[in-house]
Amino acid sequence: MPAQALFPTLVHVARLPERSRATLNRELKREAAQLRDADAAGRRWSARNYPNGYTSYGSLDRLHRMSSTFATLEAKLRRHVLAYARDLGYDLDGRALSMTDCWINVMGRNAAHGLHLHPTSTISGTYYVQVPRGAPGLKFEDPRLDRLMAAPPRRADAGQPWVTVPAVAGQVVLFESWLRHEVPQQRVAAERISVSFNYNWF
Repeated sequence: MPAQALFPTLVHVARLPERSRATLNRELKREAAQLRDADAAGRRWSARNYPNGYTSYGSLDRLHRMSSTFATLEAKLRRHVLAYARDLGYDLDGRALSMTDCWINVMGRNAAHGLHLHPTSTISGTYYVQVPRGAPGLKFEDPRLDRLMAAPPRRADAGQPWVTVPAVAGQVVLFESWLRHEVPQQRVAAERISVSFNYNWF
């Protein structure tokens, strides 16, 4: 066919093995509650920047270096990150791709995470610990959106400028850090719990 797809945007979506993820998620959920109770600075930061939720992003953002549970998660994510890097064609010969940041997010009802990217990282991602029915997924923006000047609307079967990857407990989603994304408003009462992280190669 004469039309070709150029410059694809790849997103890695996979679930951790069922046998280990139930125990890991139980421990992550327990530590998330402990962190929220103990992290006064994080609660203050969240009140200003993450209403109706708690995140350790502004206070404790290297949990993989502080907790054996988060270190275990890092070890389980490693093969997914390396497989994704291969799919992206990254040349990592002699270069270490390492987790630099790792933090917890607890979304209560009406919490949301606005459109953003991770400008100083290479690969970013989220691992879902607890996802109640009806909780929002991860919404990605077409990176060409701000360049679609004078373009007519697209047919429904042609794809839209936003794609939402559903949130599923035990699932990891990886994406290149320049890809803008958001989490729409959480409309259910039960808490949505996730771990977000960044990797870099220098």
